[in-house]
Amino acid sequence: MNAKTISIVSYITIIGWIIAYLQHKGSEQKSALASYHLGQGLGVFIFAVILSIVINILARVVPALGSILSLVGLLPLVLLIFGIIAANNEAMKPVPLIGKFFEGKFNF
Repeated sequence: MNAKTISIVSYITIIGWIIAYLQHKGSEQKSALASYHLGQGLGVFIFAVILSIVINILARVVPALGSILSLVGLLPLVLLIFGIIAANNEAMKPVPLIGKFFEGKFNF
């Protein structure tokens, strides 16, 4: 897999991220682009888990917020789409809202 493909696949489900990570790890020449998007993808998945926990707690405490919270639950999907677009353009651009936080946190 080339760096662009690894970058795109890193945003397609956690299984796609694992496949992209293994391909990147096994490659002889590490790509900065692939490393960057692996970090951004992992950041989005971590954010999605934390957001899901918070949404579930809030929905149990205030059931009337259920429909609004379900829309907030779509935020990780939107972030993944932004990441895929950046990876397709071969740009090292952080995903909106959380991307700056995860820049440089992971060493791939």
